[in-house]
Amino acid sequence: MDAVLGSNLIWLGAVLLHVAISVTALIVLPKHRKPTAAMAWLLAIILVPYLGILLYLLIGSIKLPKSRRDKQTQIDAIIAERVAAAGVEVDDTTWPAHFRTIVAQNQRLTKLPPQENNSAQLFGDYEQSIIEMAKAMDAAERYIHVEFFIVSNDKTTAPFFAAMEAAVARGVTVRLLADHVSSRRAVNSKATFAELDRIGVKWEWLLPVMPLKGKYQRPDLRNHRKLVVIDGKVAFMGSQNLIDRTYNTPKNIARGLKWQELVSRFEGPVVASIDAIFITDWFIETGDLLDDEQVAAIDVPRPTDGELVCQLVPSGPGYATENNLRLFLSLIHSASERVIITSPYFVPDEAMVYAITTACERGIEVQLFVSEVGDQGLVYHAQRSYYETLLEAGVRIFLYPGPFILHSKHFSIDDDVAVIGSSNMDIRSFSLNMEISMMVRGRSFVDGMRAVEQGYRDISRELTLEQWRAEPSKATFLDGVARLTSALN
Repeated sequence: MDAVLGSNLIWLGAVLLHVAISVTALIVLPKHRKPTAAMAWLLAIILVPYLGILLYLLIGSIKLPKSRRDKQTQIDAIIAERVAAAGVEVDDTTWPAHFRTIVAQNQRLTKLPPQENNSAQLFGDYEQSIIEMAKAMDAAERYIHVEFFIVSNDKTTAPFFAAMEAAVARGVTVRLLADHVSSRRAVNSKATFAELDRIGVKWEWLLPVMPLKGKYQRPDLRNHRKLVVIDGKVAFMGSQNLIDRTYNTPKNIARGLKWQELVSRFEGPVVASIDAIFITDWFIETGDLLDDEQVAAIDVPRPTDGELVCQLVPSGPGYATENNLRLFLSLIHSASERVIITSPYFVPDEAMVYAITTACERGIEVQLFVSEVGDQGLVYHAQRSYYETLLEAGVRIFLYPGPFILHSKHFSIDDDVAVIGSSNMDIRSFSLNMEISMMVRGRSFVDGMRAVEQGYRDISRELTLEQWRAEPSKATFLDGVARLTSALN
């Protein structure tokens, strides 16, 4: 064959293959995917076809394997059945109409009901929250359930590990779930889980990526939940991982970075909902559905003198839709006075941007607390890419000073509703991570949240539109590039 003809045929074949790949991508990618995400994947595949295809095969699926989703559906049905059998009822006659509809939406999506007569306490001190969890575990009589994105045995978490060891020695069953990828990457991971074995904790990996053992899913679909439940009576949840606030990494220590968190302790009937999430995750990972002899029944109300109405909203790729995003959007659209958001990684989708800016157009006061410094380069720059749009709309942006990373995840609506949990306001938390968010209605809780927010405000720097427009073009160029990559979900 003539060399020139052969070369031309090779080029023609490559072009035809590229066209075939592009046409196939145009057919496949838009299905069940947001336009921005589909467009980002199309650009990746068309501009760098072979690398783009490889990336898509590795991280293109936004859902967990069918077996995991089937287990989620199975236990959702069990929760709904038990809630119905228990006849859980609340007095909603004093609730505003918009709050009733949001509660109904949450229950349709998650099967978890609202619960009355709860009490809560907020902890913003990193070490103190761990000590409070350890103190609560010291009173455990039956069981302790622990679930964290990152678990590490270090000088800061030593009281927590000591409390688990003492509980096991008393005959208390301690079960622990840890996200596989994130906890394995923590410093001294092997020593941490060897210590759990030594003290007798029953532990399992969350979302293990072990292809040789037949355990595999998209590796960046992670379980980001953080919770502790003691005897079905007391629970803790929030943004904090079970690790030192530097995360023990040389990079963080060299930069002097320290994480600032917010954790809430709950007592009352809603503790059963938090426990139900642990039971769900334990069942999905082990196939063992804990029964009422092993744990407190998830449908048994335990009233306290508290005046809070609480509803837990779990979310993640095991569900058919983005439960937390729908919750956040509904609450922002319902606001009549103010919306105050705290999120360490604020990379909203289009719907969230419109909800926030529309709230400003309606005359609602909107404030956003974020970190002035970032620990993740791409996310930090993607977050910055939204500042101009928000500032132009009238959002007040407060930059929490370094060397602290403001890792708290919460927001408040008007003076009577707040949300606290593990979910960031970013595309990853909306679509890819398994999260939990607690919606709380009650003036006392919101007052506590307002005090936390004022503490942030007192030490933060407010970013103005004039200051932002003076940013160097090099930095804003990086922001735009990072924003494009953030849509690859």
